[in-house]
Amino acid sequence: MSWKGFFEGIQYIAEEYLFLPFNSMANTELTNWWTANGVNWLFMIICSVAIVYWMLQLKEHNAEGDERRDAISHGFLGKDSDLEHKL
Repeated sequence: MSWKGFFEGIQYIAEEYLFLPFNSMANTELTNWWTANGVNWLFMIICSVAIVYWMLQLKEHNAEGDERRDAISHGFLGKDSDLEHKL
């Protein structure tokens, strides 16, 4: 078996089996645009829900007020950092 045959085998597996869902979506688009793009809408809805959830969690975390928000809270930002004074 040569290297060329090895890579052609990988190509065959990818084109005939791994890309089968994408090929079916491409063929579906030719018959019904709404069905083919339903997958995209599903992903957009999932991402939108995740972003809203993340923003609500950030708002809740910020409302607790336990996070230090001053710009010099780390020692590597300079000699006058607040962290060095507490050590």
